[in-house]
Amino acid sequence: MKIAMIGHKRIPSREGGVEIVVEELATRLVQMGHYVTVYNRSGRNVADKNADRDLHKLKSYKGIRIVHIPTPSIKSLNAVVYSFIATIGAILGNYDVIHYHAEGPSAMLVLPHMLGIRTVATIHGLDWQRAKWGGFATKFLKFGEMIAAKYADEVIVLSRNVQQYFLDTYNRQTIYIPNGVNKTEFKEPDKIKKYGLEKDKYIMYLGRIVPEKGIMYLLDAFAKTNTDMKLVIAGGGSHSDDYLEAVKKKAALDKRVVMTGFVQGDILTELFSNCYLYVLPSDIEGMPISLLEAMSFGRRCLASDIPENKEACREYASYFKKADTKDLQRALQSAIDDPTSFHKFNEIMDYCYKHFDWNRVTGASVKLYIDTILNVERINNI
Repeated sequence: MKIAMIGHKRIPSREGGVEIVVEELATRLVQMGHYVTVYNRSGRNVADKNADRDLHKLKSYKGIRIVHIPTPSIKSLNAVVYSFIATIGAILGNYDVIHYHAEGPSAMLVLPHMLGIRTVATIHGLDWQRAKWGGFATKFLKFGEMIAAKYADEVIVLSRNVQQYFLDTYNRQTIYIPNGVNKTEFKEPDKIKKYGLEKDKYIMYLGRIVPEKGIMYLLDAFAKTNTDMKLVIAGGGSHSDDYLEAVKKKAALDKRVVMTGFVQGDILTELFSNCYLYVLPSDIEGMPISLLEAMSFGRRCLASDIPENKEACREYASYFKKADTKDLQRALQSAIDDPTSFHKFNEIMDYCYKHFDWNRVTGASVKLYIDTILNVERINNI
């Protein structure tokens, strides 16, 4: 089977959840014997200042064919131009299925649909809700969402909440296939010592430094928390340098706060392996891969009470009221004072591995591709 993937920024990369999903899925599809092409956007990982400058020259990765699409530096036009050019390339590539990722790129899905090419769209979240978008970008994202709902042969969603949204808004049945995790490799503190970090002596947030992640009120809540633990903010900026600078300025007011910038590899593994508590204060999520990763390390997790977070973690995490600084401060203090309020290490890991497995995700995706090609009606989920 020949499959094309459009919608991510680039792989290999941990710039965001979409990039992780595309890489994990494409890698396993190749291992299963399928021919996979991913359409990378040109440019560098803006979150990772040390990213490989020659990544744009990469023609293949783990057996995945990579095509680089030139994109404009104007951010509001980036997704439009990229997805159009990538779609034209995919149409000419004679693929069995073109798999679109995210709402914006899905706007171009109508083109292969008109030509009778099978299409699948994964909606990673309701991107138009994110604080960084406005004006034309928001309208384009909602347009892409509508196109996916109306024309995609199958629509994959990552949460029951978004599944219900598509049913209520478009009367569209969707397929629920959650994200996955990899088997955990624990590492003792070594490279993270340069940040002054010790095992079980820090709380961690990992992700993009963007408004909808709630980092500002995490800093406000932590400032009022009685602890000598450190707070690690790990991740790079995305789209807004002004917001990143504002976060850095606020973080500098508390000597307990450590900003590592973008992390991956051994440093990322060490951070997950040794943190006392993982916190995700997001206002909006699709399906939070960082929470799944934290649980795969058996970490205690504290998250905002949005449906996507509660669906992912169930009773294996603690929650606070979304965007409520006072309640977040209460929850932080409670987590620090009473570690026994969380499930045990092995219980959290077992739950995570049982419910979130990239091999299961890939298998469900392959069955969906085949059913799409054969035009088999599906309403069941993974």
